[in-house]
Amino acid sequence: MATTWKLDPTHSEVAFKVKHLVITTVTGYFRSFDGTVVTENEDDFSTGKIDFTIDTSSIDTNQSQRDEHLKSADFFNAAQHPQIVFKSTSIEEKGDDEFLLIGDLTIGETTKPVKFNVEFGGTVTDPYGNFKAGFEVTGKISRKEFGLTWSAVTEAGAVVVSDDVKLQASVQFVKQ
Repeated sequence: MATTWKLDPTHSEVAFKVKHLVITTVTGYFRSFDGTVVTENEDDFSTGKIDFTIDTSSIDTNQSQRDEHLKSADFFNAAQHPQIVFKSTSIEEKGDDEFLLIGDLTIGETTKPVKFNVEFGGTVTDPYGNFKAGFEVTGKISRKEFGLTWSAVTEAGAVVVSDDVKLQASVQFVKQ
């Protein structure tokens, strides 16, 4: 019997890391996102179909001037493209509680296939009677492949922002 799982945003986070000037890493978060997983059975997430959206204007790097630049047409163009969208196409089991999540990621006007590593944390009933499942999701994308091509170079020739963006999500879903 199909089971629907809804994201619990108060117990989830979506983060990214990108190299700055090649010498340090800047971490940012998206504060507003939503997701649904539909599984064929309550206890078999390998059958899941995942839909996940991120509000691009909710980006937070702990520096408001940088956040405004990231929301601008140089990067996400949040006014024209208010959401980043992920839709799964398949899930492959890699081992005990480890999966490869494959799907289509849309940023701006570009949709590309991506793969994320997923670690299943398990299921539990919380103190309020809600049945929950937890996951750690990691992966890496090329920002330029998604049209995020803004770049600058220092006087010494160093790249200001790297192409590789590491993505991390720690998410809980509640059985509906």
